[in-house]
Amino acid sequence: MTSLDKPTSDTDPNHRTEQQDAEAKAVTEAALFEAFGGVRGMVETVLPGLLFVTIFTINKDLHTSAIAALAVSLALVAVRLVRKDTVKHAFSGVFGVAFGVVFAMMTGNAKDFYLPGMLYTLGLALAYLITTLAGVPLIGLILGPVFKENLSWRTRNPGRKKAYTKASYAWGLILLAKCAILFPLYWWADTTQLGWVLVALKIPPFLLAVYLTWVFLAKAPPPIDVFAEMEAEEQAEKERKAQAAAALRDPEV
Repeated sequence: MTSLDKPTSDTDPNHRTEQQDAEAKAVTEAALFEAFGGVRGMVETVLPGLLFVTIFTINKDLHTSAIAALAVSLALVAVRLVRKDTVKHAFSGVFGVAFGVVFAMMTGNAKDFYLPGMLYTLGLALAYLITTLAGVPLIGLILGPVFKENLSWRTRNPGRKKAYTKASYAWGLILLAKCAILFPLYWWADTTQLGWVLVALKIPPFLLAVYLTWVFLAKAPPPIDVFAEMEAEEQAEKERKAQAAAALRDPEV
């Protein structure tokens, strides 16, 4: 193990003051807010499905419900584009709704509007668990760039790797539990029952997973800013070159 691979005392949580703990919690909260879209991202996730099940509950018309859900998803993207906000969360919602609309239209079964999203949730749950078992927890891959640490946590910051491992297990198990509720309802319940349960389960499991992630990371060592390290190395290299050039010009220096 090289000196770069060894954790330093700066990354030891036992050396952190109360102020550093408070700063770490604030930074973690801000990063999670950015990564998962915050309140607005949650609204954009829930609104299309809520509109679909509300309209379908009233008139039982698949086409009207599907078109309305897709229209509101596109409207949310348009609002973000006009405001020049990030559109990744809104676009992901559009693609999810579009797949659901196409699938339901093809089969003629309104419940199939929800099936692509349910399959995505199952796949995501398995991805969290499998990557964690493989030693590369998915939540670390997602949040590493947000914290400007990239993959440094894998070898240089074992405390953060442990936190990412716990968080990824939490996400995987929570999403699996959600699937354990939804898939039986897909087979046994009608469209409106499935839809309302799915809408009800959109936010609480997500908030629980985000909260547990915040708890684990707030107690973990601070991230290693690899971008700052690279900038420092580049600056040091420039200074060395400048000194070497000055020495060539004036050997007595």
